[in-house]
Amino acid sequence: MIELIPQPTVLEAAGTPPKTISEFVGKLTTGSATVSIAVMDSPSGWAEPGQRPDFDEYTVVLEGEVHIDTEPGPIAVAAGQAARAPAGEWVRYSTPGAGGARYVAVCVPAFSPDAVNRDDEADPVSSA
Repeated sequence: MIELIPQPTVLEAAGTPPKTISEFVGKLTTGSATVSIAVMDSPSGWAEPGQRPDFDEYTVVLEGEVHIDTEPGPIAVAAGQAARAPAGEWVRYSTPGAGGARYVAVCVPAFSPDAVNRDDEADPVSSA
């Protein structure tokens, strides 16, 4: 049976300045452990700690640009582009550009705070 999801669960993300997450599908909104789908509204200057998640993350940029720091080097994902970060790879997301970014994040399996594995250090890549 088709399920209507009347509204997302809205929460504030890790990082500064605050980013808004609107989860439409996932553990909080639908109880799904297999996938999470969320719209991110990220202000200019937002950055989060690095992480090595236990899930694949797909980022589809609708507006602005998302920067992803990786161990091999940084990439910029512009509006109309997407990126895939495989589970187990170190990444750090940010939106340094003017105007921030609006993007969709899809995590398989679903995002959970226990599976994101955020860094304790400011920059483990440069200290490795």
